[in-house]
Amino acid sequence: MHFAKDAQVSGFAFRPKHAKVWAEKFVMIKPTHNWQSRAVSAADAVAGIKSGDNVFIHGAAATPTALIEALCARSDLENVRVYHLHTNGPAPFAAPERSKEFHSVSLFTGSPLRGADNEGRADFVPIFLSDIPALFLSGQVKLDAVFLQLSVPDAHGLCSLGTSCDAAKAAAETARLVIVEFNEQMPRTHGNNLVPFSRIDSYIHTNHPLLGHHIKAESVVEGQIGEFVANLVEDGSTLQMGIGGIPDAALSRMKEKRELGVHTEMFSDRIVDLVEAGAITNEHKKVGQGRIVTSFINGSQRLFDFVNDNPQVAFHSCD
Repeated sequence: MHFAKDAQVSGFAFRPKHAKVWAEKFVMIKPTHNWQSRAVSAADAVAGIKSGDNVFIHGAAATPTALIEALCARSDLENVRVYHLHTNGPAPFAAPERSKEFHSVSLFTGSPLRGADNEGRADFVPIFLSDIPALFLSGQVKLDAVFLQLSVPDAHGLCSLGTSCDAAKAAAETARLVIVEFNEQMPRTHGNNLVPFSRIDSYIHTNHPLLGHHIKAESVVEGQIGEFVANLVEDGSTLQMGIGGIPDAALSRMKEKRELGVHTEMFSDRIVDLVEAGAITNEHKKVGQGRIVTSFINGSQRLFDFVNDNPQVAFHSCD
């Protein structure tokens, strides 16, 4: 994982080559007060997708289920390639009977796609998470559309990528069509993770809980490994973690640590526990001092509430 390689200079991944292009699009235009009235149905929002298109789908807790369902309700498409990282919830585009219509390309796979990957009905691309944005920014993978689930527009006409910035920011910058689900319950998050309202081509407006990830009871082995890992962590250390039983077991045993920092690809609920216990302060970090820096999160409603409008958590692209 190379998430922190660009952070040594500025605290986030700055891409001069593409900065001008994005700056030209990044015009803060305030939406009219009745933006809600201009929302369309999910079927109308995805009507612009054509056979042969490349579509990127927002992932983890930001998976735009309503848009996916509307796309898969169509019966007039062929050879639509669906690029994505880990997604939460059903993945109807990967069903065996839809193989002529949709082809899944997992850049970071999860349980909804493992069956299709194992059976050879979908592709899994082995790639560093930090290298994924460059696929889109370089034009190696040309995206015709991106499906995003965003926080609602703010007073400045800006929308946050919510719980997942990761490769979604690069997809939003480069896709021909930006198709959005504005969910009233998507957290408004801080960092370099904004999409201008003016960049969006069509959108729906929803109000429902996010599809989360819940912590499972740890096994005896996970607990033993977690104890060993926690004992190796010194006060003042900066942490990078993934998701699963072993990271959760290790983090659950660090509540007595002090002055820890977080600079990570992702985190889940156990980080909230450590913040509340006073173990995480981020005060000794050399990059992003005073803030938790992450690319995406996945967890429960408690986690989503923690990052909502919280300036102490900064979301950045995974490169």
